[in-house]
Amino acid sequence: MGTSRDAQRDTERAGQPDARPGAHRAGPSAGSSADPFAESAAAARDALVREIAAGGDLPEPAWRAAFEDVPRHLFVPYYHIGVLGGYERLGADDPDPGRRARWLEGAYLDRPLATDVRDGELVSSSSQPSLMAGMLQALEVRDGDTVLEIGTGTGYNAALLSHRLGDDRVTTVDLDEAITGPARERLDAAGYHPAVVTGDGALGCPERAPFDCAIATCTLPSVPPGWLPQCRPGARILAPLSTGLIRLRVRDEGWAEGRFLPTSAYFVALRGESPPPPPVRAGGLPRYATDNELFRFLLTLTAGSLDPEEAYALWLQEERPRRERFGLTVGGGRQWAWLDDPEGPYAWPLDTGERR
Repeated sequence: MGTSRDAQRDTERAGQPDARPGAHRAGPSAGSSADPFAESAAAARDALVREIAAGGDLPEPAWRAAFEDVPRHLFVPYYHIGVLGGYERLGADDPDPGRRARWLEGAYLDRPLATDVRDGELVSSSSQPSLMAGMLQALEVRDGDTVLEIGTGTGYNAALLSHRLGDDRVTTVDLDEAITGPARERLDAAGYHPAVVTGDGALGCPERAPFDCAIATCTLPSVPPGWLPQCRPGARILAPLSTGLIRLRVRDEGWAEGRFLPTSAYFVALRGESPPPPPVRAGGLPRYATDNELFRFLLTLTAGSLDPEEAYALWLQEERPRRERFGLTVGGGRQWAWLDDPEGPYAWPLDTGERR
């Protein structure tokens, strides 16, 4: 377990009169003269928060305060935007003032940002802020909870969690030191100091367990078996799976169950010990079905268990079921997705990789 700090040290680091776990605070960079973008960023951040709140994704004041205070631009000092033939880099270090203005404006738009592109492949990104807000709200955190985040990325989401709960209650894990190192530096610059661990997210972080919540910001083919023993009974797990978000409630170290949220979600895949997802085939199916986002969710969820034609027949029979009708159960050494009822007629096993 990481070492805890007393309230006085928290207060000194935060630069605010109260930095206890769960107390709202702004990192010192929010108004620091060391940040030449602070004033412009504050106005852009306020506009972003108003936009997210208007969409209904920030109903809880504590999360709204986090998005108001945490400076996203510090976590995306540069990013890549898609252009014909590849990516264009925008950054705070660009000598052209117009391009710097484009960078800052983009940092506070409600859109995902590609932050690490290697050999043309997206390795890490900063998620769409409204999606992040919805996920954090769905996690149902309470004051005093401890949270495991899988997929540190830029560190922005860990900063939001630290703002809400306090540094000592947040652990964030990523596989690559090339990601965790810069994230740790950016968190420090913004005034947040959660435990940043370089390791395989599929294995969790047993040395910092147990956790009250676990949230993944990378797509999973199944729930890694090591996570549940690291969660307390009643813990919540929220993770991208298929093209949706599954929210599980942990009953004990060997059992968890829950349903998908209504929203779609597309994330970079989890790297490490987790097995790759089975290939998805859709050849021969009508174009209107393969272009339908809900059908692609079903097709991905049942890949390896249902032929595409069987998935299509089920989709029509069940009148194009929405995501929230689907769920996932983890128990008895296996995992299965289901429609409407975990014990009902429509259930599909997920490959946990244990047969490799």
